[in-house]
Amino acid sequence: MGPHKHEAMMQLYSMPSSGNSLKVRILLALTGKPVRIVDCEYGSAALAQAKADGALPYGKVPALVLDDGTTLGESNAILWFLAEGTDLVPSDAATRARMLGWMFWEQYNHEPVIAVRQALVSYPHRAADATPERLADLLDRGHALLQVMEDRLAAQDWLAGDRVSLADLCLYGYTCTAGSRGGFGMDRFPAVCRWLDRIAALPGVLDA
Repeated sequence: MGPHKHEAMMQLYSMPSSGNSLKVRILLALTGKPVRIVDCEYGSAALAQAKADGALPYGKVPALVLDDGTTLGESNAILWFLAEGTDLVPSDAATRARMLGWMFWEQYNHEPVIAVRQALVSYPHRAADATPERLADLLDRGHALLQVMEDRLAAQDWLAGDRVSLADLCLYGYTCTAGSRGGFGMDRFPAVCRWLDRIAALPGVLDA
């Protein structure tokens, strides 16, 4: 083992059922960066301990602890940190801005609808909020958001530029389970489904 035995390693506090955590695990798999993953599912002792220890900058996962002890929160900020200097961040300023636009859209528009509907139907502690009216509203709004992606991806393979970028990894997190966990009609969105398959085919994605 030699000198590497005690080498510092990044640590990721990750919620297995969360798309926000999934996208960070995918990026770590794609870049091959060594990391120790601490599973912190809803209601788990590990999550309670992480909060008690002050390990989560915004009180939620994911959170990434760097080799020097610096802790980063917010999934898209973690993506940006991990991808800096890689070809997942476009070198062209306008393409990079389009990538960031999709990442902002994901957190401001997509996640509050697509992810929330999945949470309402998947987590027992959210069941009281899962009224038929709210679920129907989220379904309609989610289909409209997926159509935005469909329109973009019908014309090109990736959301920003001519190759995979952080925009794609960011939006994959909750879109990949939109049908299975959220009940969205993914057969309406063939271009989105082809895009999901392209991302799933990247090395390490399905193991993340």
